[in-house]
Amino acid sequence: MDTKSYLVQMNRNGVYGKSGVIAKSLNGTGVQGNGVHHVSVNMCPAKAKNRRQRWEVKPSEMANNTFNPIRAIVDGMKLTPNPDKPMITLSIGDPTVFGNLPTDDAVTQALKDAIDSQKYNGYAPSVGYVKSRQAVANYYSCPEAPLQAEDVILTSGCSQAIDLAISVLCNPGDNILVPSPGFSLYKTLGVSMGITVKLYNLLPEKSWEVDLQHLESLIDEKTSCLVVTNPSNPCGSVFSKEHLQKILKVASKHCVPILADEIYRDMVFPGCTSPSMASLVSDVPILSCGGLAKRWLVPGWRMGWILIHDRNNIFGSEIQQGLVKLSQRILGACSIVQGALESILNNTSQSFFKDTISFLKSNSEICFNELSTIPGLNPVMPSGAMYIMVGIEMDHFPDFKDDIDFTERMVMEQSVFCLPASAFEYKNYFRIVVTVPEEMMLEACARIREFCQHHYRPCSRDSNDLAQR
Repeated sequence: MDTKSYLVQMNRNGVYGKSGVIAKSLNGTGVQGNGVHHVSVNMCPAKAKNRRQRWEVKPSEMANNTFNPIRAIVDGMKLTPNPDKPMITLSIGDPTVFGNLPTDDAVTQALKDAIDSQKYNGYAPSVGYVKSRQAVANYYSCPEAPLQAEDVILTSGCSQAIDLAISVLCNPGDNILVPSPGFSLYKTLGVSMGITVKLYNLLPEKSWEVDLQHLESLIDEKTSCLVVTNPSNPCGSVFSKEHLQKILKVASKHCVPILADEIYRDMVFPGCTSPSMASLVSDVPILSCGGLAKRWLVPGWRMGWILIHDRNNIFGSEIQQGLVKLSQRILGACSIVQGALESILNNTSQSFFKDTISFLKSNSEICFNELSTIPGLNPVMPSGAMYIMVGIEMDHFPDFKDDIDFTERMVMEQSVFCLPASAFEYKNYFRIVVTVPEEMMLEACARIREFCQHHYRPCSRDSNDLAQR
């Protein structure tokens, strides 16, 4: 140890050594009358801090806990199509894939105008421009569920809206109630955040209505959110006003807020109506998630929103402020699309919406009618959105162990890819996306028929019944 003595001159704020470094006096001991102080300085170098001896970089718990059921299932499938048949993909929920469903001219013109204006090249507020938020509020506001700009949070697609909604309502250890079958993102987000995901049943025999008794049985003191998807992905179902009111009654009884995934809002077939959940109730706070992706047919533009419905001030200012804080983690939605948003909402032609819905309904009817006549399959006719779910009577297809095996072999033999419903937490169904061109839908149905006819086997009971006749 090297100890040296220095003579320093003190002032009222400390001491100045010969190196010019300030050192505060700990006490008055040894101070001479002339303000001169002899100090001893320990020149021993500081101990080296503890450090890793080798590289050890690992993914976070959140990364390890993030699990996408669709990717996990699809990536594990052996998807080798029949080389003699061109591939028909009915699995992707993107209406733009085949080019037969372009957006409205007014939508693209609005984006061009926003770009040409040179006004939207910079950062927007994390929650979106006030003018754009007000445009969304004006578009969706109604006397039963009024909205102002401050009730709207603009997001990078509906997926981020759902992410923010779950994040602001739930803590690790809480649980959320999610439909089964249901969109896989809810589970992906929940589990990654340390949230328990409880699945409530939808009933195919009742056009995928909620099993209300089962739903209510899952609620406990740790339930922080009820997710309701209407119209539904993957089912294509649309809940009636009466059924929505029954769901809201359960939420009100148990004081559980609702995350309403309404990305397919207004995408309902003629003869069917379904109001927004917020328009039917005032005592249940609702975060409604939506966006441009599906109704305007621009999923890649990444424009979504959260509508905060809280007429009884149950959320208060805290949830709105929480969403603002969470949105600041990234800088929100695309500024260019925000600049075009008011024009998109106000100028898209009603004929565009009508034509889109007409096409989706026609394709759904083609698919339903064709598959309904195939032994062993039980399609459920949709009422909106872009999907149809098809049940598989597995007893009649002994060559396959489950819906994953069934759909995998259909790719190998017929080059038709439908998404197994196991990806949506539901067994022995598959989902078809009905946005493909009509001739492709007819060809796909014909191949599915050929596949089923080849593998269908009567059950032993069926054989006995035929013998007795």
